[in-house]
Amino acid sequence: MALLSHWRKLAGGSACIAGCLLQTVTPVSAADLALEARRIVGAGQGVQVETQTGRILVSEAGARAVHPASVSKLPTTLALLRELGPDYRFATAFLAGGPMQTDTIDGPLVVRANGDPYFVDENALLVAEALRRIGLHNVSGGLVVEGHLLFNWKADDSAARLRHALEGNTPAAAWAAVRVTKTAANTEVPRLQFDQLPTSAAGFKTTLVTHLSQPLRYTLKALNGYSNNIFAPFADAAGGIASVQEQVRVNLPPGYSEELVLGDGAGAHVANRMSPRVTVAILRALETELGKHGLDLTSVMPVAGIDEGTLKERFVDPQGEGFVVAKTGTYGDYGACALAGALRTRNGIVYFAILNRGVAIAEARRRQDAYVRVLMAELGALPWDYQRIDEPAFMRAEVMIDNMPGFTGDEFR
Repeated sequence: MALLSHWRKLAGGSACIAGCLLQTVTPVSAADLALEARRIVGAGQGVQVETQTGRILVSEAGARAVHPASVSKLPTTLALLRELGPDYRFATAFLAGGPMQTDTIDGPLVVRANGDPYFVDENALLVAEALRRIGLHNVSGGLVVEGHLLFNWKADDSAARLRHALEGNTPAAAWAAVRVTKTAANTEVPRLQFDQLPTSAAGFKTTLVTHLSQPLRYTLKALNGYSNNIFAPFADAAGGIASVQEQVRVNLPPGYSEELVLGDGAGAHVANRMSPRVTVAILRALETELGKHGLDLTSVMPVAGIDEGTLKERFVDPQGEGFVVAKTGTYGDYGACALAGALRTRNGIVYFAILNRGVAIAEARRRQDAYVRVLMAELGALPWDYQRIDEPAFMRAEVMIDNMPGFTGDEFR
C-alpha cells in the first residue's frame, strides 16, 4: 500500500500530484479503501463504494438510513425517467376563452399548464411572438390559468406574473437573447394588451398556441446541477411522492426498501431518509435506465468542475475536472451533507455514496472530496466522455401554432 501511504500526505492538502498517481495505479484491496473511508470520512459516517459488476469495495454504515438532503433528487430523477422518458416535453397550451374578433379575444386567454418547471421569461416571449404572428393583439377578458403553472421558478401569483411578461414587461436581456437565437421576425418586444380583470371562459376554448418544453433530460440535468428545490412539485409528474417512493423501492435489492423514505422529492422534508447502499443502488438503476436510451449519468447529473451549479467549484484542478459525475446534498439544519455519484475507470464504472451526518458542512465537503480523490487515484479514474452544452434552455423549446401542417399533437400527455 505504498500508494495509499503516499496519498495520505496529499488528501488533506494539494491534489496537484494526482495525475502522477493515476499513471502508477497498483492493485487495491477493499480493506484498504474501507480503512481510508474511516480515516478520512470518519468512523460511522456513511460510505458505500461498488464496482459496475456489483462488487462491494466499501460499506461503512452502508445500511444506516440518514437524511440525504438533495440527494433525494436522485430517486425522483429515476422515477421521472421511467414514467415519462428522457425526451418527454411538458406542454403549456394557450387557448382563446371566447370568440376571436379580428385581433381580439372576446374573453380571456386561457393557459392550460401541466407543471413545466423551466417556463421563464424567454419562453413567455416565444409564446407572445407566436400569438402576435397569428394576429392576436388584445385580450378583453384577462388571463386565466388551468392546471399547474410555474413561471420563473415560482408557483405563487404565477398568472399575474405571466400576464405581465406577455404584456412585454421582461428584462431587456431576455428579448435580446430570443431575437438573436430564435431570429425573431420583429425587432420590438411582442406585447399583448389585457383588460385588468380575468373573466370566465364560459366553456368556449380554442387552442391557439402550444409551448413544448425542452426534453426532460435537459431539465433534470439543470435542476440536479443547481439543486433547485422545484423538484418537490416536479415529483407530481411521476405520480406524486408516494408513487416515486414505491416505484424506486420495488426495484431495490431484497432488504433495502425500508432504507428509502421520501417525504418530498427534493430534499427539504424532515422525513427523508436514504442509506448509502440504497443510494448506490439508485445510481446503478439510473445508469441502466439511461443506457436504454443511449445516455449515461452525465446526461442528467452535473460533471464536477465543468457544469454550472453546486459542483462547479469542486475538483477543479486538471486532475479532477471532468472526472466526477455526482449529486450534492446539503441541509445544515438536519446536519446533512452528501455526495453521491460515479467514477469512470479502465475497469468500468465505480459508484459511490458518502452521506455525512453531524459534521460541519465545510468539513464534510473537505472529507468527501479527499476520499473521492483517493478513489480516483486507487481505481485509475478516467475523465468522462463529456462535452458541456451551453445552448440556452429556451432554444430547445418549441412553440406550435394550432393546425400547423405536420403538427399532430402526439407530443402531449
